[in-house]
Amino acid sequence: MLTGLFILLLFIAWGSNLLSLPGNWINLLLLALWKWTHAGMEAGLWFFLLLLLIAGIGELLEFFSQSVSARKYGGSSKGSWGALLGAFIGAILGAPIFMGLGSIPGSIAGAFAGSLLVELASKKGFSSAIKASKGAMWGRIFGIVAKASLGMLILALSIPRL
Repeated sequence: MLTGLFILLLFIAWGSNLLSLPGNWINLLLLALWKWTHAGMEAGLWFFLLLLLIAGIGELLEFFSQSVSARKYGGSSKGSWGALLGAFIGAILGAPIFMGLGSIPGSIAGAFAGSLLVELASKKGFSSAIKASKGAMWGRIFGIVAKASLGMLILALSIPRL
């Protein structure tokens, strides 16, 4: 029963990845706590280093995918920072909607809007700014999906060991 509740807690923490929260890191901490309190868990230092590597890759993908995608579509460095800030603000503003799930579309729309505002302020043409902002938006979507997918990999590797 306790293991089942713990697995439920792991899935709840994983879900926070979709809200651009550190769900993978929370799961690492929860798993380390479980290992500390349940010495029989078959997970050693190498296993936890692997999980740490997976979580780190997820964070890097989430952070850089938006910038890389925006630049691929003609966005500037400033526009990428605008997209990052816009995604953060959008996630906060969207959080009260649909019991926190509004932060997902808020983050995506914020990445688009933040990039668009900065690109337009930099005297970039409207069509070029829209194109770059779409790139930032799609990069944001890819980053969220990649981080959540790697978080699911962490769960898939960890749950059998509980």
